[in-house]
Amino acid sequence: MSQATTSDRDGIASLLPEFDYRRFGLYAVIMLFIAFFVSPIWTGLVTSLKPPEAATQPLLPPGPETFTLESWTRALDQLSRGFINSFAMAIPATLVNVLLASTAAYGLTLVDWRRQMLVVLLFVFGIFIPYQAILVPLDNFWTNIFPLAKGLAIGNVTIIPANDRWGTLAELAITHVAYGIPICFLLFRSYYKSISEELIEAAKVDGASVTRIYTRIVLPLSTPMIGVVLIYQFTQIWNEFLFSLTLIGSAADQAATITLILSGIGADLSGTNFPLRMAAAFLAALPTIVIYVLFAEQFAEGLAAD
Repeated sequence: MSQATTSDRDGIASLLPEFDYRRFGLYAVIMLFIAFFVSPIWTGLVTSLKPPEAATQPLLPPGPETFTLESWTRALDQLSRGFINSFAMAIPATLVNVLLASTAAYGLTLVDWRRQMLVVLLFVFGIFIPYQAILVPLDNFWTNIFPLAKGLAIGNVTIIPANDRWGTLAELAITHVAYGIPICFLLFRSYYKSISEELIEAAKVDGASVTRIYTRIVLPLSTPMIGVVLIYQFTQIWNEFLFSLTLIGSAADQAATITLILSGIGADLSGTNFPLRMAAAFLAALPTIVIYVLFAEQFAEGLAAD
């Protein structure tokens, strides 16, 4: 009996050294991180598929008698105006940011001229200006100095009608362009430093102008970094709340962006409608997810090159 027990122990002991405790620990940590990041998404998703009275158990999926898409349809209806306004503001602002930051980075990286580092330092300084420090001057500028919300006309041609939401959205888009250029400039500048100087010199020897070098050589090579900047800047503008609150002020305004509407959705005197808020949050996040999926390859290439 004792010999059999001893042989069994020897057999188990011979197997134990083959067990990779390090790999087991690594997988355990990975699973914990996965659970940590997935649990809020799971909780929000299952909550959005329940009626408000059944949302007291957020981790359990809805049953056949409690499953409903009412929160999603209501959220889409309430966010529809915000989607239109945010797209009308975020898309032009992002594209203008890419264009201006790319050309500025090209002129301050691949084109040599005196004292250009002083201009680079100004761009760097712009990154460190906090949003809160410019809210009062920003509101004063768009209210008293250049109020696009009150309309814009050149001669007898009306560009923006008075008291129209597009004027407010134009103010917001210009603000995001001005505030986004410094960080986008640095991203393009770091990427352009990796471009071969011999390639630029060869183009100059062939008689290419500064503009032609940019449009024919630098810009086509910038595709990976353009993907990075598009994803980054669109996400920043789409999710931004403070500028929208300052320039628009209320979710009831016709120019209200999606973040303004999202901040008050599902909340009233009777309490908080958590399924409606969860459904609205998922819908508001969809555009940034789509942008990332569309430019994921360029994003990875841009980060690797950077």
